[in-house]
Order: sequence, then structure tokens, then C-alpha cells
Amino acid sequence: MTASGDSFDVVVIGSGSAACSAALRAAKGGLRVVILEKSEKVGGTSAMSGSGIWIPANHVARRDGIADSREEALEYIRGASPLGWAETEDGLWQAFVENGPKMLAFLEENTPLDLRIIDEPDPMVEVPGGKTVGRMVSPMPLSRNLLGPLGRHLRRSTLPHQFTYQEIVGHDVYHHPIRAGLALWPKLLRRVLGNSGGQGTALMTGLIRGCLDAGVTIRRATPVTALVTGDTGEVTGVEVEVDGVRSTIAAGRGVVIASGGFEWNEGLYGEHFPGPKDRIGTPRTNTGDGQRMAAAIGAKLDRMDQANIYPCLPTRYEGRPHGMPMTFQAEPHSIIVNRHGARFVSESDYNIGEHLNAHDPDTGMPMHLPAWLIADHRFLGTSLPFRWYQSYEKGWVKKAPTLDALAAQIGLPADALEATVARFNAMLREAGRDTEFGRGESAWEAYKNHAAGGTLTGLEAAAAKGLGTIEKGPFLAMSMNLSTIGTKGGARTNARAQVLREDGSIIAGLYAAGLAMANPFGTRAVGAGTTIGPNMTWGYIAAETMLTDNRG
Repeated sequence: MTASGDSFDVVVIGSGSAACSAALRAAKGGLRVVILEKSEKVGGTSAMSGSGIWIPANHVARRDGIADSREEALEYIRGASPLGWAETEDGLWQAFVENGPKMLAFLEENTPLDLRIIDEPDPMVEVPGGKTVGRMVSPMPLSRNLLGPLGRHLRRSTLPHQFTYQEIVGHDVYHHPIRAGLALWPKLLRRVLGNSGGQGTALMTGLIRGCLDAGVTIRRATPVTALVTGDTGEVTGVEVEVDGVRSTIAAGRGVVIASGGFEWNEGLYGEHFPGPKDRIGTPRTNTGDGQRMAAAIGAKLDRMDQANIYPCLPTRYEGRPHGMPMTFQAEPHSIIVNRHGARFVSESDYNIGEHLNAHDPDTGMPMHLPAWLIADHRFLGTSLPFRWYQSYEKGWVKKAPTLDALAAQIGLPADALEATVARFNAMLREAGRDTEFGRGESAWEAYKNHAAGGTLTGLEAAAAKGLGTIEKGPFLAMSMNLSTIGTKGGARTNARAQVLREDGSIIAGLYAAGLAMANPFGTRAVGAGTTIGPNMTWGYIAAETMLTDNRG
């Protein structure tokens, strides 16, 4: 039996950045809003994130004197996105470029967030419209104490949130954690004493504080089980179940699905991402509830084969095995090979996940998996954190005295692996660069590898690009399969965040944002922050549509 419960103007499912952006904009527009979070913890995937936010032509860059325009941004997005995507996504890209800067300025004005530029280029800055700096921002630290009792329930991260994103980049914390800690220890001590954090902790502290100040009701441990519809198919509210008791919550203006991805739904994830998998780096509550509920009332699900796929180190979270996103695969003295023992991508490519997830067009099965990171023993000396985290998964790092023995251990053709490594080594000695895949050549890869310039040749030139030969045993192998930090498929929406049916008609009263929608930026990210930036923008757009249209 289902009882009638409360009534609000807007019901938001989820409590991450997309959800809070929608809730805050709707509340500041005068609507009564409730956020329903199924977990005991608030903040969603965003609270665990590094909180890089990609928004072109934003006010933070303008404040710092950095020139950008929406026209350049749209040119870049069109040029950097996969072929054919413009047919369905161009209208959404235009809406993102138009509303992203407004959203970001609105959030900084109506929350405690203090946003600063990150000195990072667009990953494909060579594409027309690309920028070397200005489109990536991230917040300064905030204290969880700002949330009062709710601060105890803000989701924690596997990432080192005592640092800001800017500090992670500027002090190269992954390679030099001790040096970074010594340089920043007064700030770090103040943050520990003040219960403060940067990155996703700061982002979600600021957004949730803004929502509370605007009068948004936040309910934890309140899973939504179904969408409630009226006689003509419009969404009028939601059904929730708390402590075994079901009730309905009416939504006079609309429901926003911002419940995250489906990567922890084993059946759904396996269906859309076949092949071997390594780790997942998101909350275990991301089980596709929003996708399921939208489909149940006739919504079209789309882009279900898209995800934020990125290498993750093994760690533990809430007492269980977990993944922590980290660029460990681009260290010197290492390469990545496919199941045939051949390289297939630049190891420093920001969109390496797209290559790992490539599928055979005839069979639909992975083209390259299982894939392996192959290295010599010097790889282990490049990062103290790597040695720490690899210990969380016994047997992940495999060792052998020779490449032949290593190939036998992991099931690769020995002759192919030895030929690949020999070709890579010869390339570095003779050309001083990666002539096959251009590793370390693009502006993004040079930036991430701290590449040095100059007129060096041979191995010295290769080392300046973050490259090194693989020739000193023992040799190492680590699985390099799919690791996911959020799927990007869900309800298909129009440019106003309204959910559509299979025939393209609008489901009145239903909106989707973030990782619960058919994301217009799929596995190929055009910016390092093209998860959170667009997610918050679509939450903002959903609220703007409700404020403008009332219904439908």
C-alpha cells in the first residue's frame, strides 16, 4: 500500500552536483524544492571527484583577463567530438555553451564557492577553438562545518581532498607527495583542524550550503522507487520507500532525475560494456535507478555505451575494493599493449578510455581487451603513491625476469610482445620520440608529462617527453582494462533538459541531468572537466525550463 505524502514544486532525485545545481536554481526562483538521496551520505559521485569544472567563456577566466568566446567554444566542441555526434547533440552543445557561463556565475554568487582557474589546456587544444588555459576551474577549500550536522554525512573520497586541484597540479602531488606536503604543511594543518577540504569536498560543501540557505529540503536515506504519472502520461511526483513504508511525494512543477550512472548495476553494466573490467571509482549507490524509472514510463534511453572510462589504481572504500582515478599509465619505461601484444594508443592520451572501450563493429566485442601495461622495474621508482596503492590488490602487478616469461604469465604472444618492445626502444634511441602514436607530442600530453623543451636528441629527447626504454628486468605487467568513474547513458533529453519518448515527444514534468541523462559529451571528453561542468549546466537548464514553462 502506498500512502500520500508531502507536496513540493520540484523533486530532485540525487544529491550530486547536477542535482544541487537544479535544486538551487529552482529554489532561488521561488519554488519549493526537495532533494531525495537514497544513501545515508550526500554529495554523490561529485563529492568524490577532483572537481575539475570545464566551462568555456566563464566569468572566472574573464576576471583573470583570459579571452574566450562561446563561438570559439562551439567550434572546438564540434571539432573535438566524434564524427556524427553533431546530428543529435549539436542543439545540446549550443545550450551548454549558452548556459554554462550563466550557471557558473550563478553558483558562485549564491553559494560560498570560491572558484579559481586551473592552468590546464583543453585536451585537444590543437583543434580550432581550443584554448591553452581558462576553461577549467575548481573551488578553493571549504569546511564541512558549514553544513552543520549534515557535514558528518558528506561523502568522503579516495582522492587526497586535503589538497586543491590547483595544488595537485602545481605541486605534482602524485610524483612528489612528501615534497608537496612539506611545502604546503601550514595550509594542510589548518584544513585538518578546520575540517576543510578541496576538490569535490569543497564543491559539494558549497553547493549543499547554497541549497540549504535557499530553503531546499534535503532528505537522506530516501530511495525513490518509481515515477508517478497522471492520466495523460505527465510526471506528477515520485514514489519513495523508507523503512519498508511506501509513500508518494507530489511535484507540482516537475521531477529532475539526477541519480547518477549505472556502473554498479552488474547486469546493465555488463550488457553495455562487455569484456574484462578492472575497477569502479564511484559510490555503490550508482545502480541505474533513474535510467530504470525513466524507461518504465516510456522514456528513450540513449548513449548507454558511453562512460567516463579512466585508469584507476586499486584502493579500498568503505571497507571494500574500489578504484581511485589516477594517471599512472603514462610513466616512463612503460607502454600499453592489447591482447595481441601490440600498442594501439598513446599512453598519455587523455581519452585513453575511448580506445580501451573500442568495439569491433561486426561483433560488438572489445577490439583490444584484455590490455596490459608493460614496464621494466624502473617504473616502480617513479611514484611512491603507486607502490602504496598497488599493494591493495595482491597479484595485480606481475613480474618476470624476461619479456618471454612475462608474456607466458599473462597469455600474450611472446614474439609479438618482444617485437613491440624492441620497436619502441629503437624508436626512442633513433628518433627521440614516439613516431607511432605521438606520445608526449600534443600540448596536453606535454603538459601532463612536464615535458621539457630544447634541442636534445635520442634518449635524452625521449626522456624530456616523459618516455623511457623498457629493457631492464625484472619486467612488469598490470591489467589495463575498463575502469569506470561514471557511466554517461540515460534518458534522452532535448536542449531544455526535458525527457523524451522514443517518438521524440516530451514527457511533461520530467527532466534529466548529469550522469542519469544521455550525456551529449560521451566517453570522449573534450575537456578534463566535461563531466561535472556539463552536469551542473544541465541541472541549471532543467530548473530554468521549469521556471519558464511551469509544465511541459
